[in-house]
Amino acid sequence: MKVKIRKGDQVEVISGTINDKGKRGEVIKVLPDENRVVIQGVNTRTKHQRQVQSQGRTVNPGLVRFEAPISISNVAIVCKKCNKSTRVGLVREGDKTKRQCKECGALIDE
Repeated sequence: MKVKIRKGDQVEVISGTINDKGKRGEVIKVLPDENRVVIQGVNTRTKHQRQVQSQGRTVNPGLVRFEAPISISNVAIVCKKCNKSTRVGLVREGDKTKRQCKECGALIDE
């Protein structure tokens, strides 16, 4: 199935943990094979990193914070015109396919 969310889109978390539900953020990375997306500031995790030495470089120890992937079904695109989380439809214009807001009918790609 074609993924309708792209890198750089503004999205809102519509389901998930109580801390992340309702948050909005920009898509950093799309993982289409796993049906997951990474959103800036959402689903942050803390990893305890130990000091590792490989190929002459050392990785500093400490706490590393990073955004973990979230399922693509748990997010919805935010329309720039109506500022609501919405579903996305595909519209063909000549040879190109563009994404359209199902709420107000505005094109998302422009």
